[in-house]
Amino acid sequence: MFALAVPVVMAELGWMTMGVVDTVMVGRIGPEAIGAVGIGSSLFMAVCIFAMGLLLGLDTLVAHAFGAGRLDECHRWLACGVVLSLLLSGPITIVILALSSALSGWGIDPAVLQLTQPYLDVLAWSIPPLLLYASFRRYLQGMGAVRPVMMALVFANILNAVVNWILIFGHLGAPAMGVRGSAWATVIARIVMAAVLAVVIVYRERTLVRSRLAAVRPSRAGWSKSVSNIDLPRMRRLLALGLPAASQVTLEVGVFAAATALAGRLAPAALAAHQIAVNLASLTFMVPLGIASAGAVRVGHAVGRRDRAGAARSGWTAILFGVLFMSCAAAAFLLVPRALIGAFTRDPAVVGIGVSLLFVAALFQLFDGVQAVSTGTLRGLGDTRTPMLWNLAGHWFIGLPLGYSLCFVWGFGVTGLWWGLSTGLIICGIALVIAWSRRVAALPML
Repeated sequence: MFALAVPVVMAELGWMTMGVVDTVMVGRIGPEAIGAVGIGSSLFMAVCIFAMGLLLGLDTLVAHAFGAGRLDECHRWLACGVVLSLLLSGPITIVILALSSALSGWGIDPAVLQLTQPYLDVLAWSIPPLLLYASFRRYLQGMGAVRPVMMALVFANILNAVVNWILIFGHLGAPAMGVRGSAWATVIARIVMAAVLAVVIVYRERTLVRSRLAAVRPSRAGWSKSVSNIDLPRMRRLLALGLPAASQVTLEVGVFAAATALAGRLAPAALAAHQIAVNLASLTFMVPLGIASAGAVRVGHAVGRRDRAGAARSGWTAILFGVLFMSCAAAAFLLVPRALIGAFTRDPAVVGIGVSLLFVAALFQLFDGVQAVSTGTLRGLGDTRTPMLWNLAGHWFIGLPLGYSLCFVWGFGVTGLWWGLSTGLIICGIALVIAWSRRVAALPML
């Protein structure tokens, strides 16, 4: 589990680091720029995460096929994922552009709004490569090939930082584009991520399939035959698993996007503090999210070979890793909050509000990690519906309404908004680990 989880965690951290680097670099422009990147990226991911979530079924399907020794089935599932990614790109782009046009009616601070719309309009160009990257990544992870994913993210992060430096501030003869330059850097980095994984898959199929992986493949069906054998029942099966998973991640990411939009009604300092705290909490969340992916793969392999004890052992090991890390993250938020917020900005108002938000974040870290890893282990069993239902109940029926009331009705400001979000995460964490325990105990395998 550790050997598989470390590269996946590094990949998730690399994914999140892009947003953190963007926030730090535009932070030199001012709180309005931080708020614009926060709102724009949150809304973008709230939409795109649904499309990416539809591909999460590949985790289960590829892992089960690989565990059963059916590499030809892995090929067919990848082909379905690529087709689905291309079909989704157009509608998702239209939704993003429509959201950008509608932002003027959301009551967002005018200075923030002026920067947010151009940022979103540019970011829309990254949707096709982002979805293709998601397909390639799920395919490789499902077979346990996680190191290329990590390396792609490392390279993309370096590229993103360099292009940010050039385009935001106008270095090396480029125009100073500010927030728009940060968006173009993200577009370029996502194109490179997809291209790197595509090259890895082609190379891997030409070499490793004939050597190391040949022993686990009973069928000699070629790659071209796998790609040409896409059928509607297979696509429906992918969507049957992916739709609840997409709904779950959209509900979870969407509640923070909604909270960011609500924070946009507050003063720029409160919005900036909210965005910085979200970045830090999201950064720590990437570790249990990576562990969740590793857990889904290991549990899926065990299910494929009909090993109930192995599935339970893998799942509980993943949950233990998540608990240990998030306990350390909570301690860091409690012990050095000013240093963490100070890495983004020196504005005293932003730092003061951010410290209070990190205190709340420290309290929900453990539950956030447990719900993330439990979602992954349940996905390894093929259960994507239970996490969806609990995220709907915990975040949208309880957490967000409570946060809204605390913030705007009872006057607790952005800190009250975070107390509501924390309540939703605690509910989800407790419910999903109980659900995992019951589902794995009921597996009908020897």
